[in-house]
Amino acid sequence: MRIHAPTCAAKAKPGNFVHVKCDDSLSMRRPLSIMRIEDDCLEILYKIVGNGLRNLSLKVPGSKISLLGPIGKPFKLTNKYPIPLLIGGGVGIPPMIYIADYIRKLNINWTPMVILGSELPFPFKLVQSKIETPWINKDINSTISLLESWKITCRLTSLAKFEGCYNGFVTDLADEWLKTLSKKEIENIEIFSCGPTPMLKAVALLAKKYDIPCQVSMEEFMACAVGGCAGCTIEIKSDNVNSMKRVCVDGPIFNASEVVWQQYE
Repeated sequence: MRIHAPTCAAKAKPGNFVHVKCDDSLSMRRPLSIMRIEDDCLEILYKIVGNGLRNLSLKVPGSKISLLGPIGKPFKLTNKYPIPLLIGGGVGIPPMIYIADYIRKLNINWTPMVILGSELPFPFKLVQSKIETPWINKDINSTISLLESWKITCRLTSLAKFEGCYNGFVTDLADEWLKTLSKKEIENIEIFSCGPTPMLKAVALLAKKYDIPCQVSMEEFMACAVGGCAGCTIEIKSDNVNSMKRVCVDGPIFNASEVVWQQYE
């Protein structure tokens, strides 16, 4: 979905989200991640779950939509790590595309690696990549057309055995790549990730294994999205002190090493 929202588009950064009123008959808004900013518009990709998003999907061009945003703290990009490893799964794919596009528009000498996973058919145009990845089988060559057009290396994973995709988890493929790198190359990497919580936990373990800094976009059920209801809190441990943080305003981006992953067991 493409929403013309110039003020929001001008302020948004990768990792921000918007709180959308899907239908006047429903009181609760829905938090949706941003996939791309283009021509004063937000591009949103979402999975239809529940009446709210189903009603949103029925909107026609020209419809007016109420939204709050951008909300939340964005991913932090730094020149210290010029090799961003972007790992996305399911509905966590759009924020990774946003980061890739943001880096592309910065026109700096960074070399992102994008690894995306889905157990459903990818909702994008897919092509066979012409960007060489000698560290994996040449038959693993499916990529998203948009990323290929930006000359950004991307490979796809799935347990559904889609043609051209790696048969495994995103963390398995990321590990395959990391094993081929030198210590110096690994020191230039930072991981950015968004997806289901079990996937994020696995990404955090992978980051710990290679001693790579890692930022994750956390997801929780959300009501107000402005920090008032405290209904989206998660447990964080920072400087040996445990505290509850609100995903909407304290996040959704957190240091993976500070998330208390045991709370999800």
